[in-house]
Parts: sequence; C-alpha cells; structure tokens
Amino acid sequence: MIKFGRGVCYSGYREGQSPIAHVYPTYAQILEDLTILKPHFDYLRMYDVSEHAKTVLRVIEEEKMPFKVMLGVEPRGEISNPNCPWGGLHSDEEIAVNKIENIRQLDRLAELANRYKDIVLAVAVGNECTSEWHPGLMAAETLASHVRYLRTVTDAQVTFCEGAYAWRVHAGPVAAEVDFISIHSYPLWLRKHLDEALAVNQLDYEENKAAYPDKQIIFTEFGWTTSCNDTMDKNDVGEAQQAEYLAQVEKWSKDNQIPMFVFEAFDEPWKGGRDPIEPEKHWGLYNVDRTPKIYISKKTRRF
Repeated sequence: MIKFGRGVCYSGYREGQSPIAHVYPTYAQILEDLTILKPHFDYLRMYDVSEHAKTVLRVIEEEKMPFKVMLGVEPRGEISNPNCPWGGLHSDEEIAVNKIENIRQLDRLAELANRYKDIVLAVAVGNECTSEWHPGLMAAETLASHVRYLRTVTDAQVTFCEGAYAWRVHAGPVAAEVDFISIHSYPLWLRKHLDEALAVNQLDYEENKAAYPDKQIIFTEFGWTTSCNDTMDKNDVGEAQQAEYLAQVEKWSKDNQIPMFVFEAFDEPWKGGRDPIEPEKHWGLYNVDRTPKIYISKKTRRF
C-alpha cells in the first residue's frame, strides 16, 4: 500500500547527457534538481539502476532530503517483437543473454532497495514492456516470476508499471503477484482535448479498479507535453494547457487520495529523434535549463 503523496517522474539528464551515452548528471546537478522539486513533491520515480539512480539515492541520504523513491528496471527483451517500429527483433542468442542480464538487474535493484531501505518506497519489475509496441517485449508470466524472485531478495513493495489498457489486456498474471498496480494514462496520445482529458484518467482508474478490485491502483505516469509535431493536435499542446490539465488532475487526486506521479520533472532533449519540437522532449514541468513552466511558476503548495 502506497500512502497518498505528491509524485513526479525524475530523470535529470541535461544538454549533452543521456543514459545511452552513459553521461550522467553530477552530484551537484542532482542536488540542484532535488532542491527545486522539494517544495512540490514527496515521491520520485526512477526507471533504472544506473549510476544516475545511485547518485540520486546518495544525495537524498547525505543531504537528508525528504524524498521517497520508486526504483525500477528496464528489462531487456525476451520476446522478439516485429510489431515494434524502432527495433524489437532479438536473436535466440540475444534472448538467452537478456534473460541472464534481467536477473542481474533485479539483483542490483534489490541491493539498492536493501541499502536504502528508509528511502526506497517500492521497486518495479519493468516499464510498459507488455505493450505490443515495446522493443523489450516481455511475457506477463515472466514478469510475474520476477516479482516472486524479488520477494526472495528484498522486503520492498513490488509493482509493475504499464499502460492502463495493457494492464487489463496483457498483465493479469502480474497483477496477481504485485503489491499494487501502477498505471499510465495519457489523454494527449489518444488525441483527447483538454476538456475531455480528466475523464480519460478517471475512466482508466475505474476500469482497472473494476478489473482488480483487491489491489490499490496508483498512477506512475500521466502528464501533458508543451510541444509537439503532427503526432498530436497542436491546438491542445502548450504550457497553459499543461497547467490547466495538471491542476484538474491534482484536485481529483487529492480529493480521492490516489497517489500519482506526474511525467515528468524536467524536459529531456536526448529523448526521441532529431525533431526539436517532438513531444517526447517536452513533458517536463521545467525546461531543460530548469526554468519553470506556467504550472510551476503559478503553483502554490495546493496539496
């Protein structure tokens, strides 16, 4: 069970940094970021067990910052996926190696969860990797076995993070094993307008609660980008729209005591392709230079 709190997905990569290049934010940069986020959020979500995650945990401990952290892993694909448009094919040899590495990742995840017991809120066995488009496609049964394995090596709560639809269609075996269900819900990707957006999140919550009535449902991703190309309706995208949408969701979340992690803290220019306006680079509440967008600049501590 996750106590109600204000959550944000945190990935601190700045210009010239990326997990692909293994160029990570420094201790000082992370301290700056967490100081910026501290007035507004209780929980951070991170996606891997890289040097970036390790430094974040060290900063929180050494600087005595009040955050709790959800840590996760990104499993390497154990199923070859021809439906992925950006490279989901894996040879039998690659899959054999990936299976070994995935268990090693779980061991590293458990090691950090055990080392930072007072900081780690929960651990996640994957992120959206039962969805048909994912390059690192995993069987739900395998992820369920990963949950069971983690229970043998850590006492941390265990979850899996996946789209609201995929939870209902693909992830039933995982639902039976996790402590709570972590859903993702993005009205913009469904080309829903601002006045329809909150209803999308509410329906995603209600349908998953109906499917899994004995499980707590939280949101580990929701958000509103401030820039886009033709993949979205440009009239619905911008800082003002982001601010209005997030204020609506924030109120609903508080009124119903549903923990939610907004995606994401800071814009990340390394994501996606070369198009500088594509949405993947612009979901942040802050620009990459750490200046606040409208939602934050107008925000008082409403929670």
